[in-house]
Amino acid sequence: MKVKRFFPEEIGFLAIAIISVTAIFLGLRQLGKWQYWELLAFDQMLKWRTDTAIDERLLVVAITEEDIRRQQQWPVSDRILAQVLRNLQKDKPQSIGLDIYRDIPVAPGHEELQQELKQPNLFVVRNIDTIIGTPAPPQSSPEQIGFNDIPLDPDGVVRRNVLFAETEEGDTLSSFSLLIALNYLYNQGITPRGSEKNPAYLRLGEETFVPLLPNSGGYQKIDAGGYQVLLNYRNRNNPAQTVTFSQVLTGDIDPNLVKNKIVLIGTTAISLRDTFFTPYRKSGQNIPGVMVHGHLISQFLDSATGSRRLFWYWTEKQEILWLVLWIIMGGVTGFLFRHPIAVFLAISSGVIIILSTGMILFLNAGWIPIAAPALGFIFTIGIVVTHQSYQDYQKQQTVMKLLGQNTSPEIATALWEQRENLLTSGKLPGVSLTATLLFLDIKGFSTISEIMTPENLLEWLNQSLEAIAHEIVNHKGIINKFTGDGVMAVFGVPIPRKNPLEIAQDAQNSVNCALAIGDYLAILNQKCQQENLPLMQMRIGIYTGEVVAGSLGGKDRMEYGVIGDTVNTASRLESCDKDNQPCDCRILIGKETLAYLDDNFQVESWGEKELKGKKQMISVYRIMGKNNIS
Repeated sequence: MKVKRFFPEEIGFLAIAIISVTAIFLGLRQLGKWQYWELLAFDQMLKWRTDTAIDERLLVVAITEEDIRRQQQWPVSDRILAQVLRNLQKDKPQSIGLDIYRDIPVAPGHEELQQELKQPNLFVVRNIDTIIGTPAPPQSSPEQIGFNDIPLDPDGVVRRNVLFAETEEGDTLSSFSLLIALNYLYNQGITPRGSEKNPAYLRLGEETFVPLLPNSGGYQKIDAGGYQVLLNYRNRNNPAQTVTFSQVLTGDIDPNLVKNKIVLIGTTAISLRDTFFTPYRKSGQNIPGVMVHGHLISQFLDSATGSRRLFWYWTEKQEILWLVLWIIMGGVTGFLFRHPIAVFLAISSGVIIILSTGMILFLNAGWIPIAAPALGFIFTIGIVVTHQSYQDYQKQQTVMKLLGQNTSPEIATALWEQRENLLTSGKLPGVSLTATLLFLDIKGFSTISEIMTPENLLEWLNQSLEAIAHEIVNHKGIINKFTGDGVMAVFGVPIPRKNPLEIAQDAQNSVNCALAIGDYLAILNQKCQQENLPLMQMRIGIYTGEVVAGSLGGKDRMEYGVIGDTVNTASRLESCDKDNQPCDCRILIGKETLAYLDDNFQVESWGEKELKGKKQMISVYRIMGKNNIS
């Protein structure tokens, strides 16, 4: 398994990227910019959650469009409303909640309605602010009056419930849904009391109603005035069984639907516009206010009896740590993975882990931020991967500038895989290694140039050098430079060979390359003979030994160079005995190269030769062809 090396400049950028993204995301969090996405995530998790069945403790009496048409008026008269209340009371409900404003008499039958409103189990509604809202019926007892104001989130969706609020007179008022729930729980032996941890917190049964803060869960900036809790919807539809106003008026309902139940009376007619968006909303769909109160009452009852927990949240420090953790994870992931598939799988895995963690906690009534951590994770990966890709591009440009395109695919791949080891400050540092040098020169090039136009000569030369370059690259060599009518090639760079077998393979590749060039020359000469052009001859010198390979030049001009006595010796072998040309492609090697050929080639000894510029004699051999190995 390959382990990625960590370089100081890369670690430095990674740290800067993580710190920068963390600062940006925490700043956006402070400004409340993630709240919208967290609320969308909350809604989606609510939809993924399995719905709970309707609450058998509740019954909703719905005033529908058909009911209004039957009465031919709205509001319905006090007499009709009183009759409905009497019909319900005779079936002995636990309590009745009237979610209809009745502060103004609607004749006839006002005295009849007054009598019904005095029943101890009947609860009515008002607005918190009666200056711009609606007050309660004047004949109702203060203990039976609750506000039905429902707070809306910035996107117009109902996700919260206010339990207590202060009126314009400075009095503390309970919500309509809480009063009804407390009345029902009182008959179950459950009474409200202060929490042991904080006496100011309401406790019902074993559940403490911890007030919602402006930054609880995915919230970041909400009006948390009053005493609020997060609404835990029972399901995406109606919380309780429903009958119509006309059915109750005519006595056409089963008494068992009412007995010992909480009965809510409210409008569901679309024309009355008493509707609210919920997290389950679809475009243009919402639910009546009476159904929202049904969900609220059901939540109070379930929480007090231990059936369903209230939502809980992490502290702000825990949420920040959670966000920072995933930003760091994103940075490290982007640093370790570069392949598009690997990056995609890493992003997918990280997002799945975040969503799964959030969903598991959500199913256990926990709401934690998941949108900001997921986006932070993805964003940090994107920054780091983009930077890495740009760095890779720059390094690749450097490598291609130094080595050109004259390398085999195998060498190019190996070079790119080890670029971190090879490249230092945009250079290939000098490396001592054993390589095989090949020098090639066209003999008689001056004679050929005399009988051809410069344009034809250049085209002819380029065709020949292209064929030569193809053979060099095909035999895993690197063309170091073109020398006018010649070529200098290296086998065994830029990656140092690790053992003699690899060095021997380089030497044999160079000889095979020279023989392949000789085969090409034979074909070329046939063509020259047909076109009455002078025949071409080549001299090739090959030598194996120690060299130093690396970048040569300065920042304005740089090239990949190979220096050392081995280079000089290979060059002198090419020019050795220029007039001795026994074949069109003469290939001379030194004894040091012969030692790596393993008798795979036919050689002819030319004896000890004194090469120009060399003090010591060199044993020279001519390559005549390949040995037939059976």
